[in-house]
Amino acid sequence: MNSSLQTLGSSSLHRIQRLLGWIMRALYPGSFDPLTFGHLDLIERGCELFGEVVVAVLSNPSKSPAFTLEQRLRQIEISTDHLKSASVISFEGLTVSCAQQNNADLILRGLRAMSDFEYELQIAHTNRSLAPDLQTIFLATEAHHSFLSSSLVKEVARFGGRIDHMVPEVVAEDLSRLFN
Repeated sequence: MNSSLQTLGSSSLHRIQRLLGWIMRALYPGSFDPLTFGHLDLIERGCELFGEVVVAVLSNPSKSPAFTLEQRLRQIEISTDHLKSASVISFEGLTVSCAQQNNADLILRGLRAMSDFEYELQIAHTNRSLAPDLQTIFLATEAHHSFLSSSLVKEVARFGGRIDHMVPEVVAEDLSRLFN
């Protein structure tokens, strides 16, 4: 990128990128079992930063998710309905293969704490070794979402705790049905 463009503020740079048609497609992969407000925050910010986000929901036969693939896709579709530049797909196999098949310019990953960084960096290096032209971009979650994890949300819901500040309404309703 031109160094004079780098000195512009973030919002100015994004306006120029859009005017010039420099919209990037970010692939945001994960199991999303379930989608949390931390995930949704990254999707929204990814749309703003890159122009387009493809939320790629992993179908992993070796895991036993709380929600079926179809339920997770529906939860994300409903929760991102307000975002014109977000789409939702499912995939099996390697993330880099999914990114290439969907013409993604980059892989988007979220970091809640330093403990996430080591794991995410290892995955990013592995992906880069498989697809050298594909970059991974890390976004730190908003501080008020940094405690959220899908596992924690399910645990709180299982024991009847309040989760409306952790997950979108459709997810809260599905968790309530699952554990009641």
